[in-house]
Amino acid sequence: MRPHFPRPRTLRRRAARLLAAALLAGPAALAAAPAHAASAPAFSSGVNDFGCRPSAEHPRPLVLLHGTFVNPTEQWLIGGPYFAELGYCVFELDYGQYDGIPLVHGIGPIERSGRQLAAYVDRVLAATGASQVDILGHSQGGGALPRYYLKFLGGAPKVHTLVGIAPTNHGGTASGIFTLAQQIPGATRVIGTACPACVEQFVGSAFNRRLDAGGDTVPGVQYTTIVTRNDELVTPYTNQFLSGPNVHNVLVQDLCPLDVSDHVLVGTVDGVAFHEAANALDPAHATPTTCADLLTGVVGALI
Repeated sequence: MRPHFPRPRTLRRRAARLLAAALLAGPAALAAAPAHAASAPAFSSGVNDFGCRPSAEHPRPLVLLHGTFVNPTEQWLIGGPYFAELGYCVFELDYGQYDGIPLVHGIGPIERSGRQLAAYVDRVLAATGASQVDILGHSQGGGALPRYYLKFLGGAPKVHTLVGIAPTNHGGTASGIFTLAQQIPGATRVIGTACPACVEQFVGSAFNRRLDAGGDTVPGVQYTTIVTRNDELVTPYTNQFLSGPNVHNVLVQDLCPLDVSDHVLVGTVDGVAFHEAANALDPAHATPTTCADLLTGVVGALI
């Protein structure tokens, strides 16, 4: 029997409103707002139980990371219960916030969000008694943020597997919008004041050059990227793939040609992406991912 999932909002419309809200909030207001270090949003059901103890079948806690402009509740309405139902101890980090700006998270400097992630992983490990976690993230949460943590904040020994759905591994152009902004005098500075993480995820940013220097991966970590050809934000979509040892790059249309998910939907309601993520987290018990898995997201969205 399939688990019952909460009904998500119209996600693409929600993402567009969040983007507008972040930019309209005003650079001065955002620059003055301190980081919100201890928020307590309403998380998805079945997760963030710090009394959870990992099972023999799933010995590592699973840390879920949302993308830019959203928060754990928006991101993981379906994904959180999905992985909890599989038997994982699931935890959702809320990061990149500013005081006075509700809901629109993941916008702070990635370096600061990386420190939030480092502290959270340590908290999860201490609570569960595990020696390592797995990380599953979408967009910034599947690419730039965890890769920064692994490479520069000592995270590699603490992470077994990183799975990125539509990850911003090598930046994006947002179908040319970011490229245009970089050519308009002052535009990058204004956007960067309102949303530092946005500018850091532009193709060719100083942040990306530093992150990519010396290779995409760090020793000891298993990497999987799960990408949709229809991504309109992290473009070209091939920028999401990683190179190096212990890397598995997946295009969802290779698994299901009928999958029409874009950047938002692939990380929020796409059952094909979720099933393939589950395979990456537990390859010893992997099962074929097919178009039938689309029903997981559809059922979760309708119930």
